[in-house]
Amino acid sequence: MNPVSHQKTLLRRTMRDQRRALAAADSQAAARAATHAPLARLGAGPVAGYIAQGAELDPGPLMAALAEAGVALALPAAVSRDAPLIFRPWTPGAALAPDAFGIPAPLADQPQVSPTALIVPLVAFDRRGGRLGQGAGVYDRAIAALGAEHRPFLLGYAYAGQEVEDLPLEPHDQRLDAILTEAGLIEVR
Repeated sequence: MNPVSHQKTLLRRTMRDQRRALAAADSQAAARAATHAPLARLGAGPVAGYIAQGAELDPGPLMAALAEAGVALALPAAVSRDAPLIFRPWTPGAALAPDAFGIPAPLADQPQVSPTALIVPLVAFDRRGGRLGQGAGVYDRAIAALGAEHRPFLLGYAYAGQEVEDLPLEPHDQRLDAILTEAGLIEVR
């Protein structure tokens, strides 16, 4: 394992514990974060969110606000553990089925879409747009697969307490354009 990957692994362990503590301490964080959302910057969509797993900040309130504003929504779907995520249309309440990672995703009969914005979960972030994910690289690969000319606006979605001073990053790591927390919006670019 290279030194940066090792640093990321150690930080990931610490920050997962931090995220669990933040989630346990503040059940209203997701609702407050949604009130700070840059709806105009996210556009008409499709905007891809995610189904929160474990202690991830739940984008449900943000996705509901987007749907109410008439924004087209999507969710990621893993078709295999090694392939980039794809995105399929989704509306609140629509049926979901487990994807290749066992995470609820739109049904396989839904067409693939290219989102204009991604709301992405994370383990840690820094103010330079660095994002530490779960470690599988699925979002980095998905963003790279969309290509430079179709790169979506990347909105990290996290608890303010997940911020770190400086994340160790590798060349394949995709930087965020902004981070939305319960404390407000952090602009990066």
